[in-house]
Amino acid sequence: MPDTLGQDLDPAAIRAWCTLALDALGREREEIDSINVYPVADGDTGTNLYLTVESACQAVEAVFAAHDPDGTTPEFADAVRALAHGALIGARGNSGTILAQLLRGMAEVLARGRDGDHLAEALRTAASSARQAVAHPVEGTILSVASAASRAASDGTASDRAASDGAGAGGGGGAGGRLVAVARAAYEGARTALEATPGQLDVLARAGVVDAGGRGLVTVLGALVQAVSGEAPTRTPRHQRGVVAPHHEEPCAAAGPAYEVIYLLEADDAAVARLRTRLDGLGDSLVVVGGDGLWNVHVHVDDAGAAVEAGVEAGRPYRIRITHFAGDAGTATGTATATATAGSADRPAEPVQRAVVAVVPGEGLAELCAEAGATTVLARPGEPPASGELVDAIRRAHAREVVLLPNSGDLRHTAAAAAEQARTEGVRVALIPTRAAVQGIAALAVHEPGRRFDEDVVAMTAAAGATRYGELTVAEARSFTSAGVCQAGDVLGLIDGDVAVIGQDLTATAENVLDRMLAAGGELVTLVLADDAPPALADRLETHVRDHHLAVDTCVYHGGRQRSPLLIGVE
Repeated sequence: MPDTLGQDLDPAAIRAWCTLALDALGREREEIDSINVYPVADGDTGTNLYLTVESACQAVEAVFAAHDPDGTTPEFADAVRALAHGALIGARGNSGTILAQLLRGMAEVLARGRDGDHLAEALRTAASSARQAVAHPVEGTILSVASAASRAASDGTASDRAASDGAGAGGGGGAGGRLVAVARAAYEGARTALEATPGQLDVLARAGVVDAGGRGLVTVLGALVQAVSGEAPTRTPRHQRGVVAPHHEEPCAAAGPAYEVIYLLEADDAAVARLRTRLDGLGDSLVVVGGDGLWNVHVHVDDAGAAVEAGVEAGRPYRIRITHFAGDAGTATGTATATATAGSADRPAEPVQRAVVAVVPGEGLAELCAEAGATTVLARPGEPPASGELVDAIRRAHAREVVLLPNSGDLRHTAAAAAEQARTEGVRVALIPTRAAVQGIAALAVHEPGRRFDEDVVAMTAAAGATRYGELTVAEARSFTSAGVCQAGDVLGLIDGDVAVIGQDLTATAENVLDRMLAAGGELVTLVLADDAPPALADRLETHVRDHHLAVDTCVYHGGRQRSPLLIGVE
């Protein structure tokens, strides 16, 4: 994400919007999940919105990556269309599907223009198209919040234009200022509408909450404000579920259909129109979004097979997901996809009791962790794994209980969303918030499958928490750090995520970092070297530890290709 964001809706702003929205939804995911009571109180709206936006981010990043080799920037229309397409193919749940349609509606207009007037028109189109996608729109939901945002944006455009005309050339802030004003007006309108949702929908009032989907949309619009202005807007107050009388406990959830069915569908408009009618007769919460031959279908039904069969009659359904609401809310009883998971035919008939899934920065550590019995996910330089990859790894582990080690602070929200998704599939998942690969190695070293699950998780968490982590990297550009100003090419020594040493020589800087880390004590130093690290580095550092720090052992691993030439752990 760029360091500074201007008042212009350009490809970089679309990219920043995605990044900011994903980060904000990651922070607020659990809160949004906790207030999810409509249309089904299955506690997954925040997770579904996060996964939907994550898919949009991946699509936008792919467009930028395609232009990296020649150093160009993608066209704005390509970036905004990628945003919409990514959301469409990755949409999850009722609110995620509606959000995908909102983004698609915005993209159609923004591809024609990027100023405040077009943003206001985009929000109007988005709100209208989202309502049309829902078979039976209900007030007090994300639809109401979207409509309010579009009205406020239109009012903001009109008032801002009038102010500009009255002030002449010296006022109004120009096109960029009007764009920011429209975005802020939409955000404030959405916030106001969100607080009114309990008065529009009885189930929200009984539970003492606002609409979860609307809450997520406010978060996404807040990220838009920050992307175009560079300033984070006033955060929406935290919403918590109120105390509900026993006889008011979500009657809609108990009386509703048993299954949620979602699939992507390749079909023409006429076939989709017939499909809407067919599915509307089978269940409720029907949302069909998309266009140009590709659609995302979401419906709650009692006969999941009939819903899928209707899709087959309409065209080619794939990425079919069927979730059973009965019993434990949101427990998935079956998931079908267009292509089976690689190696699924070789899986044992019964899952193992426990497994560890670890994200690793290089092939060498992947082999090491695999030898220790872990299922690994490779985080290539500049390509952090998405939550879908982590969920796939949890499925590959084929265990009733899984300990997930993200091994990166940047993956905390991604890992949390993956863990939540895996839990809906009946897997017991414990997420240990490891922030570096060396913490994951320490946790894996004390892992004992024969222990009770909770005891094993506590022991692994304690081992990770007792491990300080360091990293040696090379600065790519001049910048300000916590240790001072660095120049491009300087060697940076990080301790627990902060720059502590700036040097010119890799070995000397590494020795300095080791001395600082061992000043507080330690029994074991772990060194993980990249393939491109100097050949003599490991020997030099082992000798340094032996000569300057008594009774401290050193363990060396070769990490393969990784972003940093050296990772350090001190236990």
